[in-house]
Amino acid sequence: MEKIAVLGGGSWATALVKVLSENKSQVNWWMRNDADVQHLINFKHNPRYLSQVQFDLNYVKPSSDIEAVVASSEWVILAVPAAFVQLALANLPTDALKGKAVVSAIKGMVPVENTLVTDFLKHHYSVPEEQLLVIAGPCHAEEVALEKQSYLTIGSHNMPAAEHFCELLRNRYVKANPLDDLDGIEYCAVMKNIIALACGIAHGQNYGDNFQAVLVSNAMFEIERFLDAMVPLHRALNGSAYLGDLLVTAYSQFSRNRTFGNMIGRGYTVKSAQVEMNMVAEGYYAVQSIHELNKKLQVAMPITSAVYNILYERISPAVEFAILKEKLK
Repeated sequence: MEKIAVLGGGSWATALVKVLSENKSQVNWWMRNDADVQHLINFKHNPRYLSQVQFDLNYVKPSSDIEAVVASSEWVILAVPAAFVQLALANLPTDALKGKAVVSAIKGMVPVENTLVTDFLKHHYSVPEEQLLVIAGPCHAEEVALEKQSYLTIGSHNMPAAEHFCELLRNRYVKANPLDDLDGIEYCAVMKNIIALACGIAHGQNYGDNFQAVLVSNAMFEIERFLDAMVPLHRALNGSAYLGDLLVTAYSQFSRNRTFGNMIGRGYTVKSAQVEMNMVAEGYYAVQSIHELNKKLQVAMPITSAVYNILYERISPAVEFAILKEKLK
């Protein structure tokens, strides 16, 4: 039985625990809140997210002791918001991940440092690149929990490890395939959240489907320019790990980033939208990180710039999108 640590108590962590435990892996599940851990032990479901999912406690071992959870596992999956990675791992010794395969299920960047999660793990926890993997692809937790057909991509420079992790995930409703583009997949996952914010803002401003189609089409070129500048590599961006992930985040009712953007487009302040959602929209933090990185790269990124100006410079969405629409083709 494989022993896998899942760090995080949100919806995506919950969906991953469901898949892995039902495939008969032992999942050592870390949640920060002691009350949530006790509720899970007593009632066999997460009290906060996807509470309809019932867990077999023969395979799921909940705990609020992160050091013990990591120490007793061969694989470690990070499934907390990127903005809280540092806080979540604060009590973990810097050598705690030694010899373990570490999987980022996070589609965001670590704020302030403006780094990918895998880079953060390399720099702060000395995790070698060959032990790092990322989960990508169109994979809303809600649909995975409902056992809707889903396709995951596991990015890594270690193909045997990626293929092995795919085997741990595969079942009748989850397909998983490995891909040797760790950084490209991660950056694309960050960028698609920013584009989803833009799509939400456009919807909130009463732009129609025609405009959103043009917005997403232009976004693919923007993502390609950024990836070529950051991690040059010949890659087909029409794959599900790239275009597929962008489409589901830009259009789905389950997209937090689209929902957040829609609220901003309708006139909510950032603070009020965050309070009402009570969930983290990764794109809000990511757009600031990408904006900072692009100060050096100077890549043409009109959509990203528009979202940054609206969220951080407090420019009116109506004004910013009036400018943006003239730059799209």
